[in-house]
Amino acid sequence: MQNSLISKYNVPGPRYTSYPTVPYWKNDDFSLNQWKKGVIKSFSESNSKEGISLYIHLPFCESLCTFCGCNKRITKNHNVETPYLESVLKEWRLYLKLFTERPIIKELHLGGGTPTFFSAENLKLLIKGIFRDATIAPNPSFSFEGHPNNTSEEHLQTLFDYGFTRVSYGVQDYNPTVQMAIHRLQPFVNVKRVTETAREIGYTSVGHDIIFGLPFQKKEHVIHTIEKTKELMPDRIAFYSYAHVPWIKGNGQRGFKEEDLPSAIEKRDMYETGKRMLEEAGYIEIGMDHFALKTDSLYKAVENKTLHRNFMGYTDSKTQLMLGLGVSAIDDSWYSFGQNVKNVEEYQELVDENIIPVYRGHILNSEDLIIRKHILNMMCRLETSWEDASLQFEELPGALEKLKEMEDDGLVNIGSKTLQITEKGRPYVRNICMAFDVLLQRSKPETQLFSMTI
Repeated sequence: MQNSLISKYNVPGPRYTSYPTVPYWKNDDFSLNQWKKGVIKSFSESNSKEGISLYIHLPFCESLCTFCGCNKRITKNHNVETPYLESVLKEWRLYLKLFTERPIIKELHLGGGTPTFFSAENLKLLIKGIFRDATIAPNPSFSFEGHPNNTSEEHLQTLFDYGFTRVSYGVQDYNPTVQMAIHRLQPFVNVKRVTETAREIGYTSVGHDIIFGLPFQKKEHVIHTIEKTKELMPDRIAFYSYAHVPWIKGNGQRGFKEEDLPSAIEKRDMYETGKRMLEEAGYIEIGMDHFALKTDSLYKAVENKTLHRNFMGYTDSKTQLMLGLGVSAIDDSWYSFGQNVKNVEEYQELVDENIIPVYRGHILNSEDLIIRKHILNMMCRLETSWEDASLQFEELPGALEKLKEMEDDGLVNIGSKTLQITEKGRPYVRNICMAFDVLLQRSKPETQLFSMTI
């Protein structure tokens, strides 16, 4: 039965870090001026109440990890650091000109690329530049992504001194064959060093990212990786499926053949095995692909029903306005999405000309906003409701009809005005959300846009 469900539901589907998803943004109806208006509106409505979130994209890496689908620039030339960070601060100042009061920063995340490609001193200058014209919210959430091979004690101490309390490390897999295939050679001793150093300094949440479904990966590799991970007991774990998207430009995945990858059934077996091992070790499954100890803020957010999902993934709090700074970074004003240009030189030229470097986006209409709430509910709480008339939309009956078969398969329970995802349905959250995705239903893509759901 499990294998038949996998075969049935293993289709291309979004990960729903946004709704509408990026391929369905109506860029022709979007303009930079509209984006600015949306930012101003959202900031005026929410800054004093909850603050804002910042995501800063630091794109440089010294080597190419061939599993990665992120926007990055491969170089060993560290002279790029200062000019790039100066551009990020110029972009920040362009947004500051739109605000009528000092922004209150509630969340800040450094992603990449490899944030720890940058020296600790340069990261210090970046954070000082961001904070100079801002107020820090009470109990802020500041985090960064660290590479186990090059994250130093100086990196960790410098960022901790500026309020960073969470760090996540990309582990992926400890097997040498898999590491060779994905060009990510890092021994366990390096992960152990940076995990323990972070805790000694005072970080309250250390996360590890583990991927299943990688090229040449087998179930015993996943078992070994999780056994080693349990020796360190990180506070939270992202345990997620490798997204095979070789059509994305600049992607090292083109070197993999389909026969190099585990089958959908093998991937699901990897996940179920890993999930069982993590739960036996005391981890609680959070939303989709995430696990946390009960002492971690992500678990507490589930308990308090404040778990949120955005372009940074799952977070333990929500702000209405999230600004993305840096090349290719994505913004969310709640009323609209925007994305910066993807080329480093073009990005730097635009901010030098005092132009906010957003090149595409989407203005959410009333239907988008309703469906967005439902998808957030399902991704974060595994349930949703339309008891409030304001959460009903024209094509809701059609969405529920599509879910009838999933109800027959035991994946969801549909009430008169409620939907709950069952424990059996957890692996198929993306598929369930797709039934509500009216833009996807109205315009089926002719070519594959998304990775497979399993």
